[in-house]
Amino acid sequence: MEKSSAQWPHAILFDEPRLGRVTLKNRIALAPMTRTSATEDGRATEDMASYYARFARGCYSLIITEGTYPDEEYSQGYRNQPGIANDAQVQSWRNVVDAVHREDGRIFMQLMHAGALSQGNRFKDETIAPSAVKPKGEQLPFYGGQGEFPLPREMSKEDIEQVVRAFADAALRVKEVGFDGLEIHGANGYLLDQFLTDYTNQRSDEYGGPIQNRVRLHVEVMEAVRRAVGQDYPLGIRISQGKVNDYYHKWAGGESDATVIFETIAKTSPDFIHITEYDATRPAFDGGETLTGLAKRLAKVPVVANGQLGAPEKAEALIASGEADVITLGKSALANPDWPKRVMEGEPIGEFDFSILQPQAYIKEHEL
Repeated sequence: MEKSSAQWPHAILFDEPRLGRVTLKNRIALAPMTRTSATEDGRATEDMASYYARFARGCYSLIITEGTYPDEEYSQGYRNQPGIANDAQVQSWRNVVDAVHREDGRIFMQLMHAGALSQGNRFKDETIAPSAVKPKGEQLPFYGGQGEFPLPREMSKEDIEQVVRAFADAALRVKEVGFDGLEIHGANGYLLDQFLTDYTNQRSDEYGGPIQNRVRLHVEVMEAVRRAVGQDYPLGIRISQGKVNDYYHKWAGGESDATVIFETIAKTSPDFIHITEYDATRPAFDGGETLTGLAKRLAKVPVVANGQLGAPEKAEALIASGEADVITLGKSALANPDWPKRVMEGEPIGEFDFSILQPQAYIKEHEL
């Protein structure tokens, strides 16, 4: 996408930020979105390669993959979710990386452990969690689930150690494939977030109780992954308050919790923190700053923002405020796989049609 003039619409969105050693060609990235389109045994497909390449062709400067499971234990969350837990899965991702690179895009993998929210795991018949607390709500039908979540088994110290090793081992495989960077999924109600959340974490050991303990697993995973991939490999983490099964959750300690979370995570030297909120521009708590603004001020690292930023004016304002460095689009990207081109050329932005994710969220032919 040529930048022939400084007068194109929303020019600030087309600056070139850095996330670690990677320089992006604009501030617009694709959000990670589960699409349950891998093979039954977790291999990435040609359709997935075409799907991700389409966004790179539409000038999204960074693609963040759907949450990908790191091991053949308890991490898988959905049937037909991709993994990077074995050699066959590793090899399958090479086509995806190559397809995005051919379109001059950059691609980071998101590693995810579903924990108690797993609703489809071909390796295990039970789920695990920080505590034996049944998740709120029901399984997600557009990801192939139905009915209530099962009661998870409380994790032992050995289980926790295995999870940390699994993230680190998978991170090495991510780097080996040729991904440009890596994001740890610490948000949206999945395993790391289950440790962070007061009502799902009833532990009395060093992983439970005060917020300083409940953020411990985030830290241990980030430190182990950093040791595995090295200091120069771009590494970030996704953080949220809301969850896929508890959308409007707020941290019980408000800004005090946010301070501990972001200052603690900052000590692991992330290259970015990816904040997702229902609306990234709204105050995180009653009045005050946005969660992206809090992350930026407290962690002092680049912040990637997600949450109803599909209107170019809204995205531009958040960037201009200094609260975020990059935005990610989910539903707006599904409706507009060429959103960056449309914005630069002053073309209208299409509205999201939820039928894209019906009857299930797998990739449809018209998205390739």
